[in-house]
Amino acid sequence: PVFAGMNGSAIENFSCVVYNIFLMNCTWQAGRGAPADTQYFLYWQNSRADEAMECELYIKDENCRNTGCIFEDVTIGTEKAYFLVNGSSKDSLIQFYDEYIDLYKIEILTAPLNVTAHCTRDSAGCIITWYPPLTSHVQRAKCFQYEISIQNK
Repeated sequence: PVFAGMNGSAIENFSCVVYNIFLMNCTWQAGRGAPADTQYFLYWQNSRADEAMECELYIKDENCRNTGCIFEDVTIGTEKAYFLVNGSSKDSLIQFYDEYIDLYKIEILTAPLNVTAHCTRDSAGCIITWYPPLTSHVQRAKCFQYEISIQNK
């Protein structure tokens, strides 16, 4: 059955972010109804063509329970990535949690690169230039929009 396992044993508050171009961090909390010995395991699949991979670097809480994962060499594809967190306990069956996520929607972009400002005393004002942030999936600089906040005039 799809929802086999003790009610409230599935993880809660699942969240992932992609940062520094190719790193991904996923975190969660143990289910409120999960037995104390429950251990969780995260699997993800970047596209239907890829094989599912288990987390290699778990983040653990004070009870050595897996509550997150750090992935390296993440590539943002065009398909939604699939995440599955299942659990095990010697006391009962644990419900699984799954979700599809567009990785580009959870990417935290780096700041623009090489920001420079050249100001003159005449009416020409200032010329501010920069390069777009590094990203694994945006190929055109014109896809970015910027906002400049001038603190001191």
